[in-house]
Amino acid sequence: MLKIAITGNIACGKSEVEEFLGKQGFSVLDTDKAAHALSESNIEIRKKIYEKFKTNDRTEIGKIVFSNPKLKQELEDILHPPIKKRIEDFFDSKKFEKAVFVSVPLLYEAGWESMFDKVILVAASDDIRLSRLMKRNNFSRKHALKRISSQVPQSEKLAKADFVINNEDNLEHLGAEVNKVIESLGLHE
Repeated sequence: MLKIAITGNIACGKSEVEEFLGKQGFSVLDTDKAAHALSESNIEIRKKIYEKFKTNDRTEIGKIVFSNPKLKQELEDILHPPIKKRIEDFFDSKKFEKAVFVSVPLLYEAGWESMFDKVILVAASDDIRLSRLMKRNNFSRKHALKRISSQVPQSEKLAKADFVINNEDNLEHLGAEVNKVIESLGLHE
């Protein structure tokens, strides 16, 4: 089984890439959704988060951690071990498939590259991502910039990825880019 990571900085379009892959019949795990599910349904994790932040409201926690790198790291220390386990369980449950995809926004930040055979980076300019983030999440420019600056710069990730999908155009172009990667991986039947 080919294990393929999808990564990219915030508001680059990872979700759209996941959607294209899912429509083509590939199994895709979104670790952002897995983290949200864990923080909502796992009592032990909810308790740890509440003890640290005195709230379980994701919006409030976001405001706290994106203003304080130390607290962001502490939240990741709570969430990353069970997310990594979820990825391993996903691989195990899909072991008879030719290829699986896992969307991991913080792939390089978490140091999880070695879990995967190939890495796809979804890329878009900082200006486009800023605009998308402000519109999508109704963030102020200042808060959106904090979110963007909290990740390893896209320029550093470009050299590490096996494939780069440029997502600065329309969905039709994005779909064509995804298909090129699938073909390069030898996954088209």
